[in-house]
Amino acid sequence: MADEKTPSYEQAREELTEVVRRLETGGLTLEQSIELWERGEKLAAICEEWLQGARVKLAAAMARRTEAGAARDDDAPF
Repeated sequence: MADEKTPSYEQAREELTEVVRRLETGGLTLEQSIELWERGEKLAAICEEWLQGARVKLAAAMARRTEAGAARDDDAPF
């Protein structure tokens, strides 16, 4: 996967959904099941990375908003 472009969150989630569907449907060889499971694990990790990045950005934005609100309150005449 090092040479592959990292998929977007939506792409990874969609492919992960398909992997789960195929695993649940059954009818695969053990080797195919293991291969799909490993791909699913990679896709789940990609999704988690995207979500963690979003959490960090959201926390930073909320902190800036809180700081900006506190600065306005300090400038208030009353």
